[in-house]
Amino acid sequence: MNIYLLGAANPEAVRMIGSVSRANANVEFAFLDNNPARHGTLFFGVPVIGGSQRVPELKGPDARFVNLITGSTALRYETTCELVELGATLTNFIHPGIDLSMTRMGVGCYLQEGVIMQADVELGDNTSISSACVIGHEGRIGHSVFLAPGVSIAGCVEIGDGTFIGINATVLPRLRIGRWATIGAGAVVTRDVPDYAVVVGNPARIIRSNAASYQDGRVFSSTPHPIRSVSNESP
Repeated sequence: MNIYLLGAANPEAVRMIGSVSRANANVEFAFLDNNPARHGTLFFGVPVIGGSQRVPELKGPDARFVNLITGSTALRYETTCELVELGATLTNFIHPGIDLSMTRMGVGCYLQEGVIMQADVELGDNTSISSACVIGHEGRIGHSVFLAPGVSIAGCVEIGDGTFIGINATVLPRLRIGRWATIGAGAVVTRDVPDYAVVVGNPARIIRSNAASYQDGRVFSSTPHPIRSVSNESP
């Protein structure tokens, strides 16, 4: 099996390659990156063989693709949609130390070392969860979501598609976070957050709204579902 990782930017991905390879010796890795200056180089010893335009020639029964782009959920969504439209078959890139029993997950997910997912958690497609995040029991995480390191989500929380949650943010139990919301670093969310809202602080308060970007974060449709262009970044 050949796995192609889009985004040669974080050396932690290379360390994860080592962990996954030790658990499964039949997997080979290479990077794709849409910066032409990186093509033909090594990223911490792993080859960068081109950009997403190579997907049509690389795709096949033994080829799988994962998007590692995480700085913007809108950009993550757009680039994963591009991979799928070019014919890529997505897979998950998950640290082998994570306990996935009694959980459900889509495809295209990227889960770093130290993630804890409690029983009956469900993740959508194209979601990325950074190191040391905790997702409480019966959590529902949508498509194309990003959780930065150290995020703590209590039980029975629903996170809408495209949401970006910053470092060390906390979401209290049984809340709903809307689609394409942004939760600032260190925020403590004590009440529901509406779609597209940007919240910061303890307790978290709305400071503005993201301009509506997409209706959802689904990557398995013929085209993205744009409303108008926006960047979804952590404040």
